[in-house]
Amino acid sequence: MQKLNSIKTLLIVDDSRVSRMMIRTFVLAKHPQWIIIEAVSGNEALEIVDRDTPNYCTMDINMPGIIGTEAAAQILVKYPGIRIAVFSANIQESHQTRAAELGARFVAKPVTEKSVGQALEFFESQK
Repeated sequence: MQKLNSIKTLLIVDDSRVSRMMIRTFVLAKHPQWIIIEAVSGNEALEIVDRDTPNYCTMDINMPGIIGTEAAAQILVKYPGIRIAVFSANIQESHQTRAAELGARFVAKPVTEKSVGQALEFFESQK
């Protein structure tokens, strides 16, 4: 299938406004044409994905309500084509293993240009 345009949609899910802002800034520096949508919780992410299905998603793990890995699992059941990068400061092996089981990429926080670059590399690794 030919790629008709390079406009992609990214959903940033994080309860930290600063983390969302930093991810947005680093992504738009590399892909200024991308559409960015933000959610502050896994529950909000589930609602948004049903309404505006994104190409990609960055998902924090520790948030109020449904945790990020559970939200990611629910999203991927309905929309297996969405590429998800799970961001977390909690680098326990169990979180990394769960992300891998989901087919997501685990990215360690803090949010930096390098960590966002790891997510972008994952998003773009399979067209």
